[in-house]
Amino acid sequence: MELEGSATGRYIVVKALEDGVTIMGLTRGKDTRSHHSERLDAGEVLVAQFTELTAAIKIRGKAEILTEAGRVESGT
Repeated sequence: MELEGSATGRYIVVKALEDGVTIMGLTRGKDTRSHHSERLDAGEVLVAQFTELTAAIKIRGKAEILTEAGRVESGT
């Protein structure tokens, strides 16, 4: 049984390795556009979820990213 509004998408964890890391959620559909952004400073962590609205997540800056597919570093 799935509850309305429950978390059903895949998650990623982003840990900022420097100040000013930017994370942007990008929409799905005919026209891809940014619908949400966050700014993290060194040591801050964001848990993000892919949803019906979020098709992609763009990360700018040096960060550690954990997904079910493995670990990646950006900005290196």
